Amino acid sequence: MDTQALATRFNEVLTDLRLECIGVEFTPSHGQSTLRVYLDLLDKGELGEAGADGERREVGIEDCETASRELSALLDVEDPIPGNYVLEVSSPGLDRPLFTAAQFAKVLGQEIKLLLKAPLEGRRRLRGKLVSVEGEHITLEAEGKTFAFEHSLVDTARIVPDWVALGYAPQPKRGGKPAVSKAPKE
Repeated sequence: MDTQALATRFNEVLTDLRLECIGVEFTPSHGQSTLRVYLDLLDKGELGEAGADGERREVGIEDCETASRELSALLDVEDPIPGNYVLEVSSPGLDRPLFTAAQFAKVLGQEIKLLLKAPLEGRRRLRGKLVSVEGEHITLEAEGKTFAFEHSLVDTARIVPDWVALGYAPQPKRGGKPAVSKAPKE
């Protein structure tokens, strides 16, 4: 199955909802396969769309529900996937998957992790800083080395969230010392 062609077809339906399909994953299984569709806001730009309260808007559950209904109807009519499967519609999340070289280019300088289709210098799994993207050519610094490869070699890729910058990492107690819990006295 051509997931890129499926994503393109989904975008034809999602445009009216001001959403876009950034990628599709299909996980075949003997019992029940899964078709996972990742959404983002259309023309979101770098800072995102502002909501009524001025806050940055992200894809919400309502967006996913609406898109799921529309995509289910399309899949029922066109039936591009044989057999039984479950449709999952999701926002990209903090560990956003990267499906195209253009998506890689939007996250230059960030840490990513990826799985390659074939080993590169004996490695299939890499995690490091995305240094450059020139067309389909990607350069990553990982483990003190520079890895250069074509996007076609990438099987899966995701951003590694910066938990400290997002404010989700544990903060040290005042004085810089970690908190020590004391056992209750008996």
